[in-house]
Amino acid sequence: MAPLDPPTDGQLTLRAQAGETGALGLLLARHQAPMRAVALSLLGYGPDVEDAMQDAALTALRRIGDVRDPAAVGAWLRAIVRNSARMRLRATQETPGLDGLDRRYPCDDGPSHPERIVEQHAMRDWVWDAVEELPQHLRLVLMLRHFSGITSYQEIAAACEIPVGTVRSRLNQARAKLAQVLLSTAEEAHDDASALTEDSRQEALATLEGAARGSLPREIAELWPTETELVGPLGRPGERTHPFPAMRQNREAGVRQHLRHVVAGRGITIWEMDVTNPADAVRPCPPTLAWLMVRRSDRRVRTLRVVFPEPTP
Repeated sequence: MAPLDPPTDGQLTLRAQAGETGALGLLLARHQAPMRAVALSLLGYGPDVEDAMQDAALTALRRIGDVRDPAAVGAWLRAIVRNSARMRLRATQETPGLDGLDRRYPCDDGPSHPERIVEQHAMRDWVWDAVEELPQHLRLVLMLRHFSGITSYQEIAAACEIPVGTVRSRLNQARAKLAQVLLSTAEEAHDDASALTEDSRQEALATLEGAARGSLPREIAELWPTETELVGPLGRPGERTHPFPAMRQNREAGVRQHLRHVVAGRGITIWEMDVTNPADAVRPCPPTLAWLMVRRSDRRVRTLRVVFPEPTP
């Protein structure tokens, strides 16, 4: 019996776009050498090459639905690596994760919002299940870097209160472990990540509305037990502080927060906010902030850290 011909790039791309997770893995393996050659030509030998390759693999996972010419997927993958490498050479302030991917990476199908693409593909759930398998400290830096607007190493370091070098080390560990988990779970069933995100979005809106009124709904208040701790710059060193007094202080000062973006995992939730201050504010709040929440298995908030990212230029 004659051996079967291997699938073409076009066939693998169409299968990946239909949600076949193994097909994308075959494409990345097939084009790994030319992708690495592009990264080496721009970055030279060093750890940035691996960063660019890993970023490109995650981007391909999210953006495979953008490919309009399946037979030319190799050029598309090389372009992703080229743009990732150039971003590393060009700036220290990276463009935000998913919100900035249309500016960072080529899109073959015209303007589109990356989140909308992610929502349309079964791979989204596969990725999020794999992210949930990471240890908490690795999961947090990966979620910030790739799914939030807090993406520069400096911002992540400030948000997590760790050195910049530790951010890079943890990201490298997280990406390596994520690749292993993705390969080992490709054929499994995965939870619906969009349902968790939508639940979190509704929770955020109810929390903000209740905080503005000065009275949280009972089901929301139950998620903030007495042992919940406000940590980071708004907490009080050496003593346990509950988040409610800070919420009340903001309300009394006339500060209002408006939900912009939600990143929701089972143990970590990120709510990104736009902020409006009263016209007569003496010490106005920064225009953007983010709530970083670590949750217990019952979804109750264990810690809340409020961080203030640098405004996007």
